[in-house]
Amino acid sequence: MKFLAITLIVHRPDPVTGVRKTTHERFREVLDNALLAEELGFDGFGVGERHERPFISSSPPVVLSHIAARTRRIRLFTAVTTLSLLDPVRAYEDYATLDHLADGRLDLIIGKGNGAAQRELFHVTPEDQWERNAESYEVFRRIWREDRVTARTRFRPQLTDAEVWPRPYQRPVRVWHGSATSEQSVDLAARYGDPLFSANVTHPVEPYAALVRHYRERWEHHGHDPAAIAVGAGSAGLCVARTTQEALDAYRPVFESNLAFQRATGLPVVFETLEDFVERSSALIGSPQQVIDKVHRYHERLGHTVQHVPADASGLSDTRHRDSLERFWTEVAPVLRRDIPDPPFPWGPVLAPPDPAPVPDAH
Repeated sequence: MKFLAITLIVHRPDPVTGVRKTTHERFREVLDNALLAEELGFDGFGVGERHERPFISSSPPVVLSHIAARTRRIRLFTAVTTLSLLDPVRAYEDYATLDHLADGRLDLIIGKGNGAAQRELFHVTPEDQWERNAESYEVFRRIWREDRVTARTRFRPQLTDAEVWPRPYQRPVRVWHGSATSEQSVDLAARYGDPLFSANVTHPVEPYAALVRHYRERWEHHGHDPAAIAVGAGSAGLCVARTTQEALDAYRPVFESNLAFQRATGLPVVFETLEDFVERSSALIGSPQQVIDKVHRYHERLGHTVQHVPADASGLSDTRHRDSLERFWTEVAPVLRRDIPDPPFPWGPVLAPPDPAPVPDAH
């Protein structure tokens, strides 16, 4: 099993202290968390993309480029690239450039994104967002694979024998499809034989498991090898401590503050108590053994081989957050690596095979 630390770069007051860092401090915190993830040995670090408050993750290529310059080993993920909002040509240019600077350490997780404010900002409607996502992905993947592209497009100017530079480093970049609530995202992933990343955060496991089952069915319908499927899954929170009670005591103020925020802003409340949250959500809160058991239970439902954990403290003290990540990495991850297989592809740059050597002229 592989492990990612992911941030959406939420920028609101600390759930417990009420103190809000400056924008500059928040970006520095993201960098520090990426460096910590590489130091501990995580396999990937992901940065989300949102274009509305309380997020400041509107430019993941810029953030990831800076992280690429400060790291050497860890793979860099988007979580997710909102292709329904973006011009696929411009998105290709940004990410192809980033991938060269990162020596082929880039993986993309794409999705339509969500949120009314960012749809209005980009003049995208609920009726056309899925069509925009599919069209943008088709153009994006063709540009990554073809030197010249002609495409009849509905949502951007058509392309006629178009060249887009720079040409890619990875050939092609690996693209995962983020899946949260709709079969349309898993259908797109299955059609192209791409891996799936289940959000697996807001609700209990059942709706996510149903989407993964649909993905597997559509994957086989399109004639792909079932052994080549790769699924990733998110987690709703992280607090690994020496004992279950210690983890609950540390996380309770975070949960209660988040619950109050949900109620004050009219967000739906799915888990009314911390105990229910720990039991029925994907949050990894408890002793190392409790967390190991939780991931195993989810693996039985999802069959995932990549697990994401939150990169941010999100209300925990910096000391507690670092201790939790360290305990996860030293006491939880080794067991899960042993018990759960890796994805069915190399965890490294996707490079085209070298051109064959010329055959000497026999004469």
